[in-house]
Amino acid sequence: MKYLILLFAACLAFSCTRHSEKDPAELLDAYFSAEFPAEGPGAAVLVMRQGKVLFEKGYGLADLEKKTPITPSTAFNTGSISKTFVSNAILMLREEGKLSLDDPLETYFPDFKNPDIAKKVKIYHLLNHSSGLADSRRVAEDSVFYLTAKDEENFAPIKQNDTTYFEPGTRYRYSNPAFNGLALIIQQITGKRWQDFIIDRIFAPSGMTGSKITDGPYPQTGVAHAYVWDQGKFIEDDYGEEPTFAASGNGGVWSSVRDLAKYEQALQKAVFLPTDAIQKSRTPFQPANWQDTIPAFIGYSWFTGTYQETPIVFHTGHQGGFTADYVWVPSKQFFYVILCNSPRPIEQYREEVLKVSKLRGYEVAK
Repeated sequence: MKYLILLFAACLAFSCTRHSEKDPAELLDAYFSAEFPAEGPGAAVLVMRQGKVLFEKGYGLADLEKKTPITPSTAFNTGSISKTFVSNAILMLREEGKLSLDDPLETYFPDFKNPDIAKKVKIYHLLNHSSGLADSRRVAEDSVFYLTAKDEENFAPIKQNDTTYFEPGTRYRYSNPAFNGLALIIQQITGKRWQDFIIDRIFAPSGMTGSKITDGPYPQTGVAHAYVWDQGKFIEDDYGEEPTFAASGNGGVWSSVRDLAKYEQALQKAVFLPTDAIQKSRTPFQPANWQDTIPAFIGYSWFTGTYQETPIVFHTGHQGGFTADYVWVPSKQFFYVILCNSPRPIEQYREEVLKVSKLRGYEVAK
């Protein structure tokens, strides 16, 4: 009996050792394969450390009707991850001396109904969601209109407000229209569409050849369609390929996990912004008159947090049926991105990836 117990213990130890020695890529592949059935909507996943891609794969279908598989090169709508591109464009103009983050909105929008609001709200308030600008759009009544509206249509109701939610710079409240306003500022200063500025000044030098921004014909090739589960089946939820679906600055960027990895590498190599500007944009910015019950946790569009006491920088995206997560761990030079074409628990996926990443070769936690 004693021999059998010792033999069982030895086998168990061997099994545990074998599991712990598994390539993290195998564990991630098994996990995501179980999450995304081959014949349904899916996702593309990429993990990179110190500039080296350690894992990338597509799961499920980009188009249920045509049975097109998802690959690491498939473009998805990135939702609010788009805001980081608009933010970086604003910072580029600041670096060139063409604007100041202290500029009040009245400099660019003299037609605010309440001029006092336009005087108090500064560009940096828009960047870190502390403007207090009231979102007076009728999104609940006409969500499709606002998901297909351009920046001017999204920002126009904001300029008609008499009051703000709170004194600018004192609290946090997430604002989509703030980034419509920032996109319009880019256009005023550069004299070109903000989409073209980002394509020329960020996509091109970063090598993001498969990325695009909706403004005109809906992207037709190499893109995923989004779906939601409704009454026992998946139905398309990217608003019927409307020509301007997500055409505004708060969510207009379409990209692949491969291109977003290039974006992060370009940020790390200071391709289009100096390193100090990038670091500051990813550091929580707390205005002097902050009064919120929670400390500031946002830089210039980027969110900050921790995983097992290790600082992380991230942004998520939710638009139509698209969901996305973009995570950077500065101390480990670790990057993870997932793009999905159906609503998914992306925070759960992030936790799983970072947990697996504690294994050899992917270490991210302290």
